[in-house]
Parts: sequence; structure tokens; C-alpha cells
Amino acid sequence: MTAPTSEYLQYPAPQDDGAARGLAGKRLPEIELPSTAGGTVDLARASPRFVLYVYPSATGTADLPARGWKEIPGAFGCTAESCAFRDRRKSFEDLGVTVMGLSAQTTEAQRAFAGRKEINFPLLSDPDLKLSRELGLPTFTAGDLHLYKRLTLVADSGRILKVFYPVFPPDTHPADVLEWVRAHVEPHK
Repeated sequence: MTAPTSEYLQYPAPQDDGAARGLAGKRLPEIELPSTAGGTVDLARASPRFVLYVYPSATGTADLPARGWKEIPGAFGCTAESCAFRDRRKSFEDLGVTVMGLSAQTTEAQRAFAGRKEINFPLLSDPDLKLSRELGLPTFTAGDLHLYKRLTLVADSGRILKVFYPVFPPDTHPADVLEWVRAHVEPHK
């Protein structure tokens, strides 16, 4: 595992509340979610192998609570996590694995963020938390917002192989996911 950076050590780490237990092995539901790449993505029929990192939002365009966001365990670090996945995208693709992100933000907010941070893979929008209702992904409330808790799924042929939950620290987590994929997923031929 990658050592946590000092920036994130000053904030509370999320604890495993068991909310993601039982997700590994499940089939992904047939849900079409809008994508920053245009159109929609049905996770049950998406690229055969993919990493879907799920994050609260906080990409600079959400109406987050004015105070206390950094004190919510696991909420802080969405931009750093997205940029770290962006920086490793080619390494995942070399293994035949596609990277996608998902949050409860609108597609417009996601698209603006992707443009600012040069995120070069699809970000999916699920403001109604459809995937949470269908699959049981963990969520939390901050002010008036109902958001996803940070987690990452590794999937192959519509089935979840691995769940990373809770995720901490967010900036080094993509390196841990890549290490796991290298060790457990046979390279795409």
C-alpha cells in the first residue's frame, strides 16, 4: 500500500461501517447513466473490464456545506483522487482496464470539472442515486445533499471482482487499485 500523504492525515479517516459488504461478486444492474464523454453508459454492458471510482463530489462546482466538509470522514479529496486516476489511466488501459468515475453531481458540473482538470475518461452522473438503490452503494448526507461515500469497484464482464471501501487516503488510492489489478486481473490479450 502507498503511504498516506501528510495533507490527508490531518483529517479523519473513514471507518469501515460494513456498508459495502457483500458487493463483491454481484452483477452490475442495467442502469444508463449520463457520461461526460457524451451519451450514457450502462454499467452492466460497459467495457468488459473497468474500474469505477465513486466519490462524494467536491470537484469545485457542487453546493457543498460551507463549513465542515473536510471534517466529514472520507469526503475531502475528490479532486486529488480524480487527478491521480487521470495520471494512471494509461497504465490501467495497458492492462485492458477502463477507468470511469461516478458521483451524484450533474453531468454539466462533471463536464466543467473534467475540463478544468483535464480528466480524460468518462465521469458518470447519478444525481438520483439510482446505482445506490439498485446495488446498495453506501451514501451519506451533508447539509441538504445526499451523496455517495467514496469507494472503488473493479468489474469484469458486468460482475464486481473487488471493492475498495473505505478509501483513504484518496490521493494515493489509485496507485493501490492499480497494484491490485496488476496482481489479480489477467492482462487483456
